Amino acid sequence: MAYKNKILRNPRTGHTIKFLQTSKDTAGKLLEVEASYPSRSIVPPPHYHPHQEEDFVILKGQMTLRMEGKIMILRAGDSLHIARNTVHSMWNNSTEEAVVNWKIQPALDTEYFFETTVGLAEDRRLKKNGRPKLFETVLMANRFSKVFRLTNPPYFVQRIVFSILTPLAYLLGYRPAYKKYFD
Repeated sequence: MAYKNKILRNPRTGHTIKFLQTSKDTAGKLLEVEASYPSRSIVPPPHYHPHQEEDFVILKGQMTLRMEGKIMILRAGDSLHIARNTVHSMWNNSTEEAVVNWKIQPALDTEYFFETTVGLAEDRRLKKNGRPKLFETVLMANRFSKVFRLTNPPYFVQRIVFSILTPLAYLLGYRPAYKKYFD
């Protein structure tokens, strides 16, 4: 379970997340973290948040952002607001570590998404690019669809294909989240 000052370290991607304010601290209104990105961090897939807005302040280093077909470089002191349903991806393409203050509103269950992803990385269950394998992706996409959606394949295709694959994923022992990652 997320709590103030808890730190998650993703051994696959090198990212670190420190919880500053959790859903519990803010009655669900806000999740605030400080995230660090190693140099030349993995580029996340284009994605969007259907029910949340994000605000970033670059505290150290620089971040590369792809949003609305444009690529931008954000440097220390820059801030950025990402509205809900805005397709984006952000990573550190520089040679130095980057540190970001990141606010997500409302919090929803984003902290569980982070804990699940990092738990899978710790258990060596992520691919080299830091993404979950197919059946974990299927179940996580269903479980966390309110906080994180991939753009490819399109959401309606995901719903159809993932609903077909979900029973098989469960049969093979996969789960959308694992209690051990929330302790």
